[in-house]
Amino acid sequence: MSKKSIDTNIDGLTFLEDGEVLYSDLYLLSETDEKGIVQYASDSFLKVANMKAEELLGQPHNIVRHPDMPRAAFKSLWDDVQSKGFWTGIVKNARKGGGYYWVYATVLRSLDKNGKAKYVSIRVKPSREEIKKAEELYATLD
Repeated sequence: MSKKSIDTNIDGLTFLEDGEVLYSDLYLLSETDEKGIVQYASDSFLKVANMKAEELLGQPHNIVRHPDMPRAAFKSLWDDVQSKGFWTGIVKNARKGGGYYWVYATVLRSLDKNGKAKYVSIRVKPSREEIKKAEELYATLD
């Protein structure tokens, strides 16, 4: 089943009928403190999330969490980050004002200059096949 675009290439983004926003050749970067409060967000992340820096900085990173994402997926993310120091996976995020976008995310734990944990997330556009597999898996989770 193919998705139809209703508006293409507005400021480098493609908008589909179902609200999905596609982007390409962008790295979406963010950094949070140990409590998940956003300390840094790249311009490309702000653009795809349809937010301004002042709306995102100082807020919990889960402000972009899409309601379709099962809690179990985020439990896995945090369990892996705590035990292994990193996590990778596919995430569906919400855009401010409606719509959504998918990311292939890598989350890394590191220490700031004071020895406190911080988290860096690097996200790129996943393939349609990766999204399909994630949707199938997430449909089985709570």
